[in-house]
Amino acid sequence: MAAPAEHVDPDSTDADPPEMDKTETDPDEDEDEDEDEDGGEPAGPKIRDTPEDIRLEAIANTVALHPSRDMLVCGDVDGDIYAFSYSCTEGENRELWSSGHHMKSCRQVRFSADGLQLYSVSRDKAVHLLDVERGQLVTRIRGAHGAPINSLLLVDQNILATGDDGGTLKVWDMRKGTAIMDLKHHDDYISDIAVDQAKRILLTASGDGTMGVFNIKRRRFELLSEFQSGDLTSVALMKRGKKVVCGSSEGTIYIFNWNGFGATSDRFAVKAESVDCILPITDNIMCTASMDGYIRAINLLPNRIIGCIGQHVGEPIEELAKSWDSRFLASCGHDQLIKFWDISTLPNTTVNEYRKRKKKDGRMKSLTKKAHGDNDFFSGLVEETEKKEEEGEEEEEEEEEDDSDSGSD
Repeated sequence: MAAPAEHVDPDSTDADPPEMDKTETDPDEDEDEDEDEDGGEPAGPKIRDTPEDIRLEAIANTVALHPSRDMLVCGDVDGDIYAFSYSCTEGENRELWSSGHHMKSCRQVRFSADGLQLYSVSRDKAVHLLDVERGQLVTRIRGAHGAPINSLLLVDQNILATGDDGGTLKVWDMRKGTAIMDLKHHDDYISDIAVDQAKRILLTASGDGTMGVFNIKRRRFELLSEFQSGDLTSVALMKRGKKVVCGSSEGTIYIFNWNGFGATSDRFAVKAESVDCILPITDNIMCTASMDGYIRAINLLPNRIIGCIGQHVGEPIEELAKSWDSRFLASCGHDQLIKFWDISTLPNTTVNEYRKRKKKDGRMKSLTKKAHGDNDFFSGLVEETEKKEEEGEEEEEEEEEDDSDSGSD
């Protein structure tokens, strides 16, 4: 049984003091000239389309963006948690604080809805609650699980769910620091957890190839889905909660109807090495991360790969997160970088029912300037080429498909 929650004295020596201004950032390739051609005053700070990459000392397993300001937190394989402020002004990314309270790899971090608290779980089987402003440990639940904790979901301000490597799901009331649900129905690790809008049904994705359904209100297990091929690595709700999607280690997205959890209603082979993370952007559009290093934008029903948001070249991506204003997507990968991508125009994308011709070189459409590399000059050429190709395709399609429908339902 888990040890009761400890409340930690904020002034204790166990807490790490804030550490300022230690972030390393990757310089952008395109530098503005320091002075005008006329020899005038030096140019002001350069404003970028996205914040600069943040370089870490170790691989980050998880990244979370603050719900109301330009701040992110990440947890790495050494058990350390770092908080950064980010900005589009060049050189303005800042490390705010760091915490080393976890003894082993930090698996997930999540902000509370008001952004004042941060929860983290780790391979050391502990659940931690930190103060966001100072990074100080407020509450620790030692031995929260009997196996390393792998996943974390905040249901509301007081209730959180955790899943471990052994397949056990626990639901915690943090006001008491005790588990109100402790259920084991999976035979392998729980990779991800989601909850419906009513905060009544918890969905779990597991390495045993099944999706679990749990009723929080009645505090009971409901059912497991049929077994799918490969591990289920992620789970998310789409289509205003009418559809549930699960990513898999085989690169397939499995689609379930709400209240039809036993068997899939559809599946979509993404042709990726895996679908390790799914982040809904709109009711129809999601971004996925893969072991092949690509971030794909995918439309659900009709099932289409819209294009490539970006990549960590040749390195697996662990997690994706969306900024509070839905302008940026952040990703963390095995290259020890946190990267930012501009997704401000993605929600306006519509997908037609009919399929377009595939590109001759097999490359996905670029949806951001950095989608196929960091060189802005060549990315600009790619964008121009793709724009011309699209215009040609659209002209041909208008002749062939005068009455085509938009697939944005």
